[in-house]
Amino acid sequence: MLIPISWLKDYVDIPADMPVELLAERLTLAGLEVGKINYIGVPQNHVPGVTVPPSDHLVWDRQKIVLGKIVEVKSHPNADRLVIAVVDYGGAALEECVTGAPNLFQYKDTGPLATPLWSPFAMEGAELWDGHSDEPKRMILKGRPLRGIYNKAMVCSEKELGLSDDHEGIMLLEEELVAGHAPGTPLQDVLGDVVLDIELTPNLARAWSVVGVAREIAALLDLELRLPPTEVLMSGPPIAGRVGITITNPELNPRFTLTLIEGVTIRPSPQWMQLRLRKAGMRPINNIVDITNYVMLETGQPLHAFDWDIIQRRAAESGANIPTIITRLPEPGESLTLLDGSVHQLDAHNLLVADTAGALSLAGIMGGLESEVQPDSRNILLEAANWNFINIRRTMQSRKITSEAGQRFSRGVHPAQAEVGLRRATELMRVLGGGTVASGIVDNYPLRPEPVVVDLPVSEVRRITGMDFTATEIAAILRRLQFGVEEHADGLRVTVPDHRLDIGTGVIGQADLIEEITRIYGYDRIPDTVMDDLLPPQRGNVALQREEWARDLLVGAGLNEVINYRLTTPEREALLTPPGAASSLPAVGYVTLANPISQDKTVMRHTLLAGLLEVAARNLRHTDRLRLFEIGSIYLPVSGQALPAEPRRLGLLLAGPRDVASWDLPAREGLHDFFDLKGVVETLLEGLHVRRVAFAPTTHGTFFPGRTAELTVNGRSAGVLGEAHPKVLRAFDLPEGLPVMLAELDLDAILDYADEMHVVQPVPTQPAVYQDLALVVNREVPAAEVEAVIRAAGGELLEDVRLFDVYTGDPIPVGQKSLAYALTFRAPDRTLTEGPVNKLRQKIVKAAQQKLGAKLRE
Repeated sequence: MLIPISWLKDYVDIPADMPVELLAERLTLAGLEVGKINYIGVPQNHVPGVTVPPSDHLVWDRQKIVLGKIVEVKSHPNADRLVIAVVDYGGAALEECVTGAPNLFQYKDTGPLATPLWSPFAMEGAELWDGHSDEPKRMILKGRPLRGIYNKAMVCSEKELGLSDDHEGIMLLEEELVAGHAPGTPLQDVLGDVVLDIELTPNLARAWSVVGVAREIAALLDLELRLPPTEVLMSGPPIAGRVGITITNPELNPRFTLTLIEGVTIRPSPQWMQLRLRKAGMRPINNIVDITNYVMLETGQPLHAFDWDIIQRRAAESGANIPTIITRLPEPGESLTLLDGSVHQLDAHNLLVADTAGALSLAGIMGGLESEVQPDSRNILLEAANWNFINIRRTMQSRKITSEAGQRFSRGVHPAQAEVGLRRATELMRVLGGGTVASGIVDNYPLRPEPVVVDLPVSEVRRITGMDFTATEIAAILRRLQFGVEEHADGLRVTVPDHRLDIGTGVIGQADLIEEITRIYGYDRIPDTVMDDLLPPQRGNVALQREEWARDLLVGAGLNEVINYRLTTPEREALLTPPGAASSLPAVGYVTLANPISQDKTVMRHTLLAGLLEVAARNLRHTDRLRLFEIGSIYLPVSGQALPAEPRRLGLLLAGPRDVASWDLPAREGLHDFFDLKGVVETLLEGLHVRRVAFAPTTHGTFFPGRTAELTVNGRSAGVLGEAHPKVLRAFDLPEGLPVMLAELDLDAILDYADEMHVVQPVPTQPAVYQDLALVVNREVPAAEVEAVIRAAGGELLEDVRLFDVYTGDPIPVGQKSLAYALTFRAPDRTLTEGPVNKLRQKIVKAAQQKLGAKLRE
C-alpha cells in the first residue's frame, strides 16, 4: 500500500526533525513493514543505524527548480507553434521562456494576465527527465537559441519532473496547491513528497488506510491523532421514503447505508486530490469517482456511487413504488456485467447488490456497468456497506477478480466504519460536486457486533513480557491506540475500538493486547534477561523421531522426498480406479473445504498415490528415472467427531531405469520392477528393525492384476505395493509402456513395531559354511513361506537365508517353480564341519517336503 507522507501529515504532526527513513524503521519494527521508500523530488536521508537501499531518483535542485508565476504569454516572432512565457521566478528580473505547450496558447497576446498561472520553473543547469524521449533519460538544461530567441530556462511538464508520463503541456498548478508560496520557492517545498510502500499482512486490516497508518504513527510517537471531519450539510428534502434497503442475508451483509446528493456537476477533481490519488497508485477519473476512491484510501471504507436517475428508471420499469436496494444471493443462471466490461455467470455464493429490476453490482468488489456514474450524471446515490470478509474472499477467488475495495473487505472492515466513510464522502461530493445533500441517512443495520471487552491483569503483562510495567504505563500505551481503559484493583478492563477486528476475547484477547503493548513500547527496547519462568519438561517426540528415521533410511536407499498439497478433488483421486474396477479408496466421505483457495483444492486427500502420479507425470517430461517417496497424512471423517482421523501414510514411486551408469560402474540393465520396489520396502523395514514381516499376493483397483502384494507386519495389514495399472497411468498422462511401481503403506502400523532397542550380534569369530539349496515347489507357494520353513528347520546354526534365483521352464514341471537359496551356517563357539551342516541340510529338505510338498532339485 502506497502512503504519501504529505497526506499523513493531515492527521498527525510528524516531527520536522524526524527523517522519513527513521519513521519507516519505527513502522517496520512495529509490524508495518516498509518495503520501499519512493522519493518525489526530495533527497534521501542517510540515518546512522538505519539501512535503506540507495535511491537513484531525480532530486529537484532547490536553487534551479522552483515555483514560477507566469504573468504574460506572448507570440513567438518567428514560429507559430511556439510562444514566449514571461515568468516571475523570484529573481531580479522576469525570465522569458520559449515553449510549445499547447495549454498556454489560449493566453497568447492577451496582455498581462489578470490571474497569473503557476508552473514549475527550471533554470539553466537543472537536471530533468527528457520529455521527448520514449525511454527514461535524464538531461541537463542548457541555454540555446530557439528560432532566433535565446532560451536558458523552461516551464516544466509532469513528465520532465518525473511525476507522470504526461507531456501534452506544461504543469499548471491550481491556487490551492501554491497558497502561501511566493515565486522562487523551491519546488521541493511545494510538490516534493515521500511515499511509503508498506507491505501489509492480512491481519493488519486496521492499517489499510492513510488514517490507519497515521493512527499507528501517533501511537508510536505519542502524538495527537486528527480524524477526518464527518459533518455533512444536509439541506435537501428528506431521503426517508424515497429509497429503501432490504438485506436478505444479514450474516453476509451486516450493514448497508445510503445518502443522496442531487444536482452535482461531473468534472475533474481538484489537482490536490488527483496528485494524492496518483501517489497512492490510483488513476483519477472524475470528481465523484475520485471521491469514493479518495475516502476509501483515507478511511479504509470502500464506497460505491450509483447514478440515481438510472436507479429510479429501473424501479419504474419494474413496477416498484420507490427504488429499493436489495442485497441477495444470485438466482440460478444469473449473470452480471461489471464496470470493466467483463460478464460473469454468478456462483451461488456471490453476494449481489440489486434492485427490483435485477443485479447492480458484485457486493464489496466491483460495481455493475449499467448503473455507473456517467459524464452527464446529475444525481448520485452513495452506498457505504459492510460485508462478510470470508464471502468476499471466496467470491474474489471464484470470480478471479481483485479490486481495492475487495482487498479491504476481504481482510475485515467493521460495520461502524460504513457511516464514517459515507459522511466523509457525501460532504466532499457536496463541496466538490456542487450538489445538495438530501436530509438524513438510510441505514439498515441488522447485525450489530457486540463490543469486545478484555480483562487484562498487570501480572500477566509482566509475566509474558518480562518487564516491570505499571498499570498506568499499560493504560497509557493502550489509550494511544484508542483502546478504552478502566483501571481497577485486579488490573485493567480494556474496551476494544471498532477498527480493531484482530483483538480476541478471554486469554487470546490478553495475548493480543500484550502484543500491542510490547510493539508500541518497542521490541528493540525489550532488555535481554534470563528467563524467570519455569521451562516445561523436555520430552522427545517419539512419533516424529521415528518418522525422521524412516526418511533417512529412504534417502539412503536412493529415493527423493516430495511434498504435495494435502488438498485435492474427488475427481482427481477417482482416476486411481480404472473404469469397471471396484474402488480401493476409503469408503468414507471427504473433509470438504468451506472456502477452497482454488477449484482444484476442494477436499482433504484420501491417498498419497494421486499426488505422486501427478508429480511423476510432470517430471518424466524432463527426466527418464524417478525414485520418489512422500510421508504425510490422509484425512478420514469419523462419525460423531468434529475432527477427522489423520493416519500417516508412506507413498513410494519408482519408474525408469534401475540404475545410472557412472565412470567406474556400468548401469544395471532393465527398468524398475516389482522386486526393486519390494527391495526398497525391505530395506526400510530392516533399517527400522521391524520383525514378523510378510508379503502376500492381493488385488487392488489401482494396481496391475498379478503384480500386487499386501504387506503385513505382525499380522496387521500395513499397505499395498505393486505395478500401477496401465489404465491408471494413462489417466494421469504418464508415458505409454513405462512400468511405474507404486506403494502406499500405513506408516503408523510400521513405526509402531520399529525397535530402537534391537539385538546387536557381535562380530563373528568363527568361519561360516556356505551351501546352496534349490527346491521345486508349487508355483503358487510364496518364496517368503519357503524361507520361513527353511529358517525354522535350520535352527540357531542357520545364520542367513537369501533367495538368489527363481526359475520356471524345462525341466521344471508345468505349474511349479525352482527357488534357489544361499544358506549361511555358523556356530558362535566352534568351527562347523560338513557333517553337522549336511544333517541340517537334510532336515531342511525333509521339512520342506512335509510342509510344502517341495522336492530337492538335482
